[in-house]
Amino acid sequence: MFVAQTISYAGDWFLFVALAGLIYSLTHSAGLVALLLGAQTIPSAFLTFIGGPLADRVNRQRLMVVADVIRGVLALGFFLVRDASMVWLVYVLAGSIAGLEAFFEPAASAAVPNIVDPVDLSAANALTGSLWGTMLAVGAGIGGLVVAAFGRPAGYIGDALSFFISALLLIRIHRPFSEPREKHVEHPGLIDATRQTVRYAKQDHRVLSLLAVKGGFGISTGVIGLLPVLAFVVYGQHDRGTGILYGFRGLGALIGPFLARAFIVEDDMRTLFWTISAALATYGVFYAFVPWMPSIWLAGLMVAGAHLGGGAQWTLSSYGLQRIVPDTIRGRVFAFDFGLVTASIAIAAALAGLAADYWNVRYVMDGFAALGLAYAVLWTFLTRNVRRSLGPGALEGGPG
Repeated sequence: MFVAQTISYAGDWFLFVALAGLIYSLTHSAGLVALLLGAQTIPSAFLTFIGGPLADRVNRQRLMVVADVIRGVLALGFFLVRDASMVWLVYVLAGSIAGLEAFFEPAASAAVPNIVDPVDLSAANALTGSLWGTMLAVGAGIGGLVVAAFGRPAGYIGDALSFFISALLLIRIHRPFSEPREKHVEHPGLIDATRQTVRYAKQDHRVLSLLAVKGGFGISTGVIGLLPVLAFVVYGQHDRGTGILYGFRGLGALIGPFLARAFIVEDDMRTLFWTISAALATYGVFYAFVPWMPSIWLAGLMVAGAHLGGGAQWTLSSYGLQRIVPDTIRGRVFAFDFGLVTASIAIAAALAGLAADYWNVRYVMDGFAALGLAYAVLWTFLTRNVRRSLGPGALEGGPG
């Protein structure tokens, strides 16, 4: 699974660099470039409420393989986009590929506690959390160079192949992706499944607090959609610059989960919560400096610093949910988690794109950085009672 996701993520960022450059070269619109991030999140936000219940109902391994194969076919469709009149197809294909991620990701996150032994769960989360960042650094960095050297079709082919190879690797896994299903158990419909998830989160305030981490974090991610605009407009580096900035983003997201693991103490959820607060604040503080750096390399270092916090909060909140939530509902909870963050990212990307067409991109980025810092303070304040109630064993058992 680790190798499969490694290859798949690398292909994703090859593709993103190619598409960001394609949209800007055809339209010269900062807003349409930022909208790409929204197109890659809006479908996921809606479809995750289908993908989550499916991950608890059907064979998770087969669900992931089918999603990979379909995404590989769709990635080849970008060859049809040849002029500005066909730009709409970029958003349709990118949205469709992202929509299938809403089936893949909840199944993958729910499967991890079954694939690894309990003693290895924190290490597995650090590894998978850093994997996304590693492949962002490698995929975006190398992708920028490859696209610049061989053209954007290289990004389309690379992404398609990554999905096909991922599917082949997943087929080879023999360990069960879920606990044995009870026969003749009646599964709730999609609406009832969502209601059950909401009720479960309301009953267990630890779960509710952890679900709010990524969802609120997404509010500040409008800055991410503007990184290609910064590379094109401020630094004049085009596809290469997009690769540089996203490569540094990946570097931070790579290191962040391993830093987070140092603060994971067995049965100590209070430390987990305080570290999440610090991680959220780190993201906002560093991004405030990004658009004002005198060179793209210094801007990249600030991006890396921001995503130390971004990678840490993602890993810590996922680990907490995996420890608390039982397997029978875990897919739905992670789908809800995924839906919240993708919805907030989509809204942030749309607002960032709209704002960047009217105001200086630097001021817009600082505005979203301030939102990130404000949310860190707000989440810390709102979870104070939960934090006070946490003691030994708070990562296990029922509602807290």
